[in-house]
Amino acid sequence: MANDRHPQGTPRTDRWDPAALEQALRGLDYPATRGALISTARDNHAEDAIVDALLGIPEQNYRDAAEVAQAVARHLGT
Repeated sequence: MANDRHPQGTPRTDRWDPAALEQALRGLDYPATRGALISTARDNHAEDAIVDALLGIPEQNYRDAAEVAQAVARHLGT
């Protein structure tokens, strides 16, 4: 069986957890800028992989969490 562990400190780009993204953005009012998404995720103590993914999405106003999730998925190529 293959070992599914990933080196610590290296974000996984082959999969991500939409529920973790939703939790990271709890309390955020939309529309929101990328900066607001990142700030909220950090305030909510999101995993580094989530913050890194948000740093990689385009700077724009996001209408809702679904639009953010789509942008993250595009950024990660999933």
